[in-house]
Amino acid sequence: MGRVLVFESPGVVTLGVEQDRPLGDSEVRVRTLFSGISAGTELTAYRGTNPYLHKRWDDQQRLFVPGAAHFPYPLVGWGYEEVGEVIEVGGAATDIAIGQRVYGAWGHRQTAVISAAHARSHLLPPGVDPIFGIFARIGAIALNGILDAQINLGEAVAVFGLGVVGQIVAQLARLSGADVIAVDLRESRLDLARQLGIETVLNAADGDVAQTIKQLTHGRGADVCIEATGSTAALHEASRSCAYGSRVVALGFFQGEARGLWLGEEFHHNRIAIVCSQIGGVAPALSQRWDRLRLETTLMRLIAQDRVQLRSLITHVAPPERAGELFAALDSQPDAVMQAVIAFGDERAAT
Repeated sequence: MGRVLVFESPGVVTLGVEQDRPLGDSEVRVRTLFSGISAGTELTAYRGTNPYLHKRWDDQQRLFVPGAAHFPYPLVGWGYEEVGEVIEVGGAATDIAIGQRVYGAWGHRQTAVISAAHARSHLLPPGVDPIFGIFARIGAIALNGILDAQINLGEAVAVFGLGVVGQIVAQLARLSGADVIAVDLRESRLDLARQLGIETVLNAADGDVAQTIKQLTHGRGADVCIEATGSTAALHEASRSCAYGSRVVALGFFQGEARGLWLGEEFHHNRIAIVCSQIGGVAPALSQRWDRLRLETTLMRLIAQDRVQLRSLITHVAPPERAGELFAALDSQPDAVMQAVIAFGDERAAT
C-alpha cells in the first residue's frame, strides 16, 4: 500500500491509501522521490475553478458539453511533476534495472506502475540531481511556448509573469538569442529573474508597461510577447506591448470569463495574433519532428548541460503530511512560494 494525495473538495487536501496492483510483464513499479506542485493547473483543482470539475469534455468533438463533471471530487492523485526510482520490474523488462531513476507524470502518490517503455524513454540523465526531474513536464510546457513563439535571433521578447513557467521561458528565450524583457508585479520574482541572467525587468505596478516596452524597442514594440500568468489583464497588456503584426503566445490557464481583455483596442488596430500554447500538442508545422517526449527530453538535456538554472526556483520542500500547507501557501502567499515540492522519501523534507 502507498500514500496518495486527495483533493476532497475546494481547499481540502488529505492523504489517502492505495493498494499496490500486481505488475505486468512489461511494466515497472517506481517509488516516488519528489513530486512537484503546479501553481497553475493544480491550483485550479485546489480552488475548484477547473472546468473539468463543472463540465464534461467530449473527446470526439473536442468540446465542453452539458452533463456531469468530467472529474468530480474527490480527485485522487492529481499531479504531473514526478521523479522516482525503480523498485520492481516485470519479467519482460529485462533492460530496466532496480534503482534506476525515472521522471514522468504519475500524480502525487508514493508508488506507481508505469510501462517499461515509458521508463526506458524517461531515464534521468546521469549526474542530474533527482529533484530536477520534477521540471520535465513544466519545463516542456515552457519549451512548447518557445516553439510557438517562433523567436528569431536578436528579437525582443517580453515575458509576462515570472512564476516557474515564466522564469523557465525567460531563460529559454535568452538561449534562443532574444533580448528578453521580463514583466511581473512582484519584486521578489523580478529579482530572481535578474539572478538568472535576465537584465531588463519591469514591475507592472510602476507605470504603463506597453509604453515602456515601446521605448525600449525604439518605438516598435516587442517582436513576441509570451503571457505566462493566466490573467486576462496581463494578456491584454501583452497585446498592447507587441509590434504591429506580431504575436502573443498565451501559456496561462485562464479561469472564468475574460474580464479586462479589450479586443477592440491594440489587438484589433495592430493586427496582433494570439496563439494558444498547450502541452496537449505542438504546432502543426512541427508535429512531424516534435512531440511531448522530445520536449521533455530536450529540457532534461538542457538541465544536464547546466544551460537552464532551476535550483533557485525551488522554495519549499515538505513531506506528504504537509502537502495541504504547501497548497495553502501557493494559493495565498505567491510572494513567498515559487516551486513547492512534496518529498515522499525522507530527503530534504523540510520547508
